[in-house]
Amino acid sequence: QVQLVESGGGLVQAGASLRLSCAASGRSRYAMGWFRQAPGKEREFVAVITWSGGNTYYADSVTGRFTISRDNAKNTVYLQMDSLKPEDTAVYHCAASDTYLPIARMHRTYDYNYWGQGTQVTVSS
Repeated sequence: QVQLVESGGGLVQAGASLRLSCAASGRSRYAMGWFRQAPGKEREFVAVITWSGGNTYYADSVTGRFTISRDNAKNTVYLQMDSLKPEDTAVYHCAASDTYLPIARMHRTYDYNYWGQGTQVTVSS
């Protein structure tokens, strides 16, 4: 069984930065992703990283502003979010996947087996 615990969310002004963390228990999975869900909207893909090779892939909306990384020793995945915008406001969820697909196809929620409870990010204008 895998448990994922997110932290690092908060309330910031537009243009600020935040770093989210996702601590994972259990054995490492193929890939770790970040998704977000705003009120009244579907959960959407943000970024993904493979646990072993560190390959990454991002949603167009965050490319150039967000960076996903992992610390294998700490079993933790991070999401560095810079130049935050009000439209980034959402609950951010960490997810783990055992589905071996090319990294650019790891953007679908149903390819992920385990999910964290989420951490709220609010960006004011």
